[in-house]
Amino acid sequence: MLGKSRVIIENVQPVVDGGLYPAKRTIGEIVEVSASIFGDGHDHTRATLLYKRASASKWNSVELQPTYNDDWKASFKVEEQGTYLFTIHAWIDHFDTWYDGFKKKAAAKVDVKVELMEGVVFLKTLAENGKPNLLSLATKLENTTNPQAAIDLILSDSFSQIVRDYPLKENETVFEKELQVLVENRKANFSSWYEFFPRSSSLEAGKHGTFHDCAKLLPRIAAMGFDVLYFPPIHPIGKLNRKGKNNNVRAQRGEPGSPWAIGSDEGGHKSVLPALGTIEDFKKLVSDAKLLGIDIALDIAFQCAPDHPYVAEHPDWFKQRPDGSIQYAENPPKKYQDIYPFNFESDDWKNLWEELKSVFLFWVDAGVTIFRVDNPHTKPIPFWGWVITEVHKKDPNIIFLSEAFTRPRIMASLAKVGFTQGYTYFTWRVSKQEIIEYVTELVSGPSRNYFRPNFWPNTPDILPYHLQNQGENSFIFRYALAATLSSNFGVYGPSYEFYENTPMEGKEEYFNSEKYEVRHYDWKRTNRMTDIMSLINKARKENEALQSTWNVQFCPIENTQLIAYVKATDDLSNIILVIVNLDPNGKQSGYVQLPKARLKLSDKVNVKLHDLITDEYYTWTQEWNFVELNPHKIPFHLLRLEIHESNM
Repeated sequence: MLGKSRVIIENVQPVVDGGLYPAKRTIGEIVEVSASIFGDGHDHTRATLLYKRASASKWNSVELQPTYNDDWKASFKVEEQGTYLFTIHAWIDHFDTWYDGFKKKAAAKVDVKVELMEGVVFLKTLAENGKPNLLSLATKLENTTNPQAAIDLILSDSFSQIVRDYPLKENETVFEKELQVLVENRKANFSSWYEFFPRSSSLEAGKHGTFHDCAKLLPRIAAMGFDVLYFPPIHPIGKLNRKGKNNNVRAQRGEPGSPWAIGSDEGGHKSVLPALGTIEDFKKLVSDAKLLGIDIALDIAFQCAPDHPYVAEHPDWFKQRPDGSIQYAENPPKKYQDIYPFNFESDDWKNLWEELKSVFLFWVDAGVTIFRVDNPHTKPIPFWGWVITEVHKKDPNIIFLSEAFTRPRIMASLAKVGFTQGYTYFTWRVSKQEIIEYVTELVSGPSRNYFRPNFWPNTPDILPYHLQNQGENSFIFRYALAATLSSNFGVYGPSYEFYENTPMEGKEEYFNSEKYEVRHYDWKRTNRMTDIMSLINKARKENEALQSTWNVQFCPIENTQLIAYVKATDDLSNIILVIVNLDPNGKQSGYVQLPKARLKLSDKVNVKLHDLITDEYYTWTQEWNFVELNPHKIPFHLLRLEIHESNM
């Protein structure tokens, strides 16, 4: 069989590292499969895409269609969570090749007596291969008393359909691998994150917040439309080498320290800071949040304060220095005297891995379904592949967000081994060209198959330069970009909502950072940003087009301070056009071009637009349309499009 197979199958997609890792999708997504498929000579090639759930016994099939330059495509929809398999079979279809030649010869009035005989042979072969209904058709072609009737039969539409419906599969080439697609739950692809420090949740100034205080804020978070509430570490905070305000190496009496300096005599990674409440209080908070459609995301930071119980119980899990001290964390010239990193090269690494796995499982048992993992790029990537797999054995719905602002290959590798979502460089993509190039890379590049981006305009660690000392317009349009370009996005909430913009001089860090002090916010206060957050999040929930990152198409608009893009569902039942003014200080205008081919618009354009933020309505009757955005009114349009029948 191998020597008789004449078709080559190459460049199959989606595939990650030759099939070493599965491609990623979420429930309801379409898997677009492509390949280069060709054979020698001019015989007709046909190909079938086979796919199934990994646990199923029967394959589903769909025919691949040629596009250009020997590229073929087909697709299938993934309806269930779990692993799917797919592969490709291709062959030279001699029946189809014969049929094409027969039509050409008949049109040229060439004698086709022998060709009729060949057709009979093909039909009988197909009948023997399980298509007995074709036997009667073969008999009709054998009727030599009226060859013209046989010719007319072959040239009929019904016979053409038979050739398409009954391929003659002989000497098939079977692609060498069954490739995997990992299908995850919908929240993996669509989530809105709001971060605050539980210790700053109190409605009373000067008081340390508790889980009970956090529960009082849940209705506010839900009303704003967020479905993930992310907490920095909630564990006991180290007392030795505790950091003070603004990262001062000496804490003053009563200063709370950094939540990322985990562990003290009050407990470690499986304990909660007593000032916040009890583990039962936390479980109650998780339960209350779920009733409002909110998942609590917990920060997992695998590092220890010097007085963490692990340090005394397992000193070999840490790097010992020649002077007998333990190596604290460093990122020269920065020093983190309040943090000891684990030594993953410890001879006792197996027990270390098992213990860290047990940390995840402890919090899963407490009801946590989402983990934001701190600095995973500073721990071995094989460890993450192992521990994520182990946790998913207990609950495949657990979501892992990688906080790895690091080199591209490391970010990619973390995604490949199992992280559901990842922080991105969006935080530093500022100009129109930078944004377009970066989003295009994420959506159309190889990483689309394994890296699921989560856009954050700020974090407790990062006050980017373009937000420093800026007014509300900058905060508003960056939020709009994050929430509409990516279906997963997050924000360090109160600082962003209330426009905190004072940096440490010369650094992308907040002055009076909440990382080192308990803050008080007027949680009853709302402002323009609060309202816009709520309206954008409402639009995201009500418009399916905004629930995918992968459907963005940028629109030409000549002004470099204006960026425009369309997001639409495959069936065009929901279409969103976003236009953003990147200039926070002044009006910007220009002409935006609608993507006629994508939206299937005719030459006679008739589009109704509804701005979901201002509730204004417009009608466009041209392909190119004038827009003007005054940031002091609103720095962006979020438009839902309705295409009227004259375009159909």
